[in-house]
Amino acid sequence: MAKKTEPALTSNALLIDLRGLIESARQHVAQTANATLTMLYWHVGQRLHKEVLKNGRAEYGEQILPTLSTKLVQDYGQGFSARNLARMIQFAEAFSDEVIVATLAQQLSWSHFIEILPLKQPLEREYYAELCRVEHWSVRTLRERIASQLYLRTAISKQPESVVKAEISHLRDGGQMTPDLVFRDPYMLDFLGLPQDYSERDLEDAILREMERFLLELGVGFTFVARQKRISVGADDFYLDLLFYHRYLKRLVAVELKLEKFQPAHKGQMELYLRWLAQHDRAAGEEPPIGLILCATKDAEQVKLMDMEASNIRVAEYLAHIPDMEVLQAQLHRAVELARERTACGTLLNEKKEADE
Repeated sequence: MAKKTEPALTSNALLIDLRGLIESARQHVAQTANATLTMLYWHVGQRLHKEVLKNGRAEYGEQILPTLSTKLVQDYGQGFSARNLARMIQFAEAFSDEVIVATLAQQLSWSHFIEILPLKQPLEREYYAELCRVEHWSVRTLRERIASQLYLRTAISKQPESVVKAEISHLRDGGQMTPDLVFRDPYMLDFLGLPQDYSERDLEDAILREMERFLLELGVGFTFVARQKRISVGADDFYLDLLFYHRYLKRLVAVELKLEKFQPAHKGQMELYLRWLAQHDRAAGEEPPIGLILCATKDAEQVKLMDMEASNIRVAEYLAHIPDMEVLQAQLHRAVELARERTACGTLLNEKKEADE
């Protein structure tokens, strides 16, 4: 077969370059148009919100929106229906800071905001908006994250509200992701399709078969490194179930799978693995390795008493079979309340101790 001539090769390279320029420009135009439209909706919502507040009557808002909508729809289409105008007002109320909205609008579309607006808690809305911006979630991914109660499953949701606000502000200002934003409890592993009487090896094998979906459940930033990582200490060999690397945390993540309830002995085992990884596998510039013990169940009081985080270890339950979502949501809300109560009690005890001294 005849070789391609030099002009033909040059032409192909030129075509690739031109296509790249065109696609980049199209993407930029689409992103700019999306941000402009989102900011328009925010300004419309803010203007309407001020008008309704100025009048001081909810009935006034109910009357004026259909009237305005009729005129706007005639001129600008269904995007300005009474329902959408009400959403714009809700948008301006929920996200009152124009600077923050302008930043979010660079990544989030109006469809993203429509998924976030029904959430009742302000911190929950801010969490999903910021994670969506940082991790570039699609609307479908955002919808799935909200449906799986992601916020309530993160460690950050169990912190006092002041801590949650500080973490979100840190992320908004360009700060790094923290373990509290990354790790979850429980992890939803129903997609593994495990039988009722599965073994630890069944669990590990299923995770490897469904690694792509397992990484999605872990969250953005995780990269699979090894299975049954050999840890040689003296004359003995130990084997770590799974090893990952998190590019945002800039550290190795050791994962141990336990079919039983969390036991105190699991902490010593993980501490051994983390020290070995820090000594033998930690690269220059990386943060110390962190451990995640995934177990069938755990006693929250026992885990807190053992001060696992001081050893860079997280303990989380996994759900191989998902219960009724309403029941799960109630359980997660209760877990958040209890965690915040324990934190508040701990703070009061420390303050009393300092006062006595």
